[in-house]
Amino acid sequence: MTITKNRNAYYALFSALFLHEIDKESLKNIENSQDFETIFPTFSKWEIRDQKSREKLIKENLNVDFTDITILHLIPYESFYTREDGMIESGGDNPVISFYNDNGFRVDLDRARAVSPDHIAIELEFMHLLTNSEIEALKDENKEALQELKKLQKEFLQNHILKFAPMYLINVYEEARTPFYKDASKALLEFLLEDYKYLKESI
Repeated sequence: MTITKNRNAYYALFSALFLHEIDKESLKNIENSQDFETIFPTFSKWEIRDQKSREKLIKENLNVDFTDITILHLIPYESFYTREDGMIESGGDNPVISFYNDNGFRVDLDRARAVSPDHIAIELEFMHLLTNSEIEALKDENKEALQELKKLQKEFLQNHILKFAPMYLINVYEEARTPFYKDASKALLEFLLEDYKYLKESI
C-alpha cells in the first residue's frame, strides 16, 4: 500500500507542476515536505530562493520559467513529438482520447488550460486517477482488479507517456532557467522510468 500511495502522490505532484503556475501555498507545501531535498536538490540550495520573498520568487522567476517551458519555447503535448508533421492533434484522431474514453476519463480543456488532452500534465493526472483506483483495489483486497489496473498503467506509460515525455523533459532540463524546473524535470523522468520498471516486475 505504501508504494502505491507514494506513486499516487508523485503523479499528483508532477501533474500539478506542469499544468499550472505554482502558487504560494503549493510552494510552501513542497518546501515543507520530507522529499523536498530529494526531488529538488539544486533548488533547495539556490541562493535566490533565500534572497526573495515567496511572492517575488514566484512572480519573477518560477512563473516566468513555467511559461517558457510549457507555452512559449517548449511544447508539452504527446502528438507534437509522435506525429510526423509535428502538429498537435486536438481532435478525435488523437489515440490518447480513445484510451481515456475506454476508461471513463473526461478532460476539461478549459479548466486545464490545454489545447489537447495529450498534454503531459493531463496524462500524469490520468495515471494519478489509475493509482487512486489501485489504492481502492488494495483496500478491497481485489487481486484481479489490482492486476488489471497495473496492466493498464503499464500500457499507458509504454504507449503514451514514455513515447514523448523523456524527450520533452530533457528539453525542459536544458532550457529551464530556474533550478526548480530543472530539478522537477529530472525527478519526473527518473520517476517515470522507475515506475515503468516497477510495473513490469509486479505484473
